[in-house]
Amino acid sequence: MASSLKNLSDHDPAAIPDGTQLRVGIVVAEWNEAVTASLLEGALKTLKRYGVKEDQIHIRTVPGTFELTYGARFIANQYSPDVVICLGCVIQGETRHFDFICQGVTEGITRLNLDYEIPFIFGVLTTETLQQAVDRSGGKYGNKGDEAAVTALKMAALRKGPSKS
Repeated sequence: MASSLKNLSDHDPAAIPDGTQLRVGIVVAEWNEAVTASLLEGALKTLKRYGVKEDQIHIRTVPGTFELTYGARFIANQYSPDVVICLGCVIQGETRHFDFICQGVTEGITRLNLDYEIPFIFGVLTTETLQQAVDRSGGKYGNKGDEAAVTALKMAALRKGPSKS
């Protein structure tokens, strides 16, 4: 979680597993596209920095955050990745729609993690304002896309074998 005490993009490079042998799926919501495009940019930059080859990254888009679970399942079945990153952004509005979407996508991604033998990474911003989303998608609190990519590398390494430490 980003706060004034923790930047989403801060991590110890020595603690990040090598990604050269990984196949990564990424599903990105089109809703709040300026934010989600920045999340994708952050994730891609981090994956490539740690060795994931561009031709081993499979990206698909879905209309909104709620559709991330279907898109993630599609990617898992279509491309057989080692890990799938789900990127989206839900901003609080005037109705309870925010609550239903956030709960649905959280439960959906959790279910995928339980039903499949690969990790699905929750890279979804759930903010009260657009400014909070901007601050967490490359702004003053870093980029949740970076954090999701680091989490993906660590979870794929967990699945593949013992850590390097």
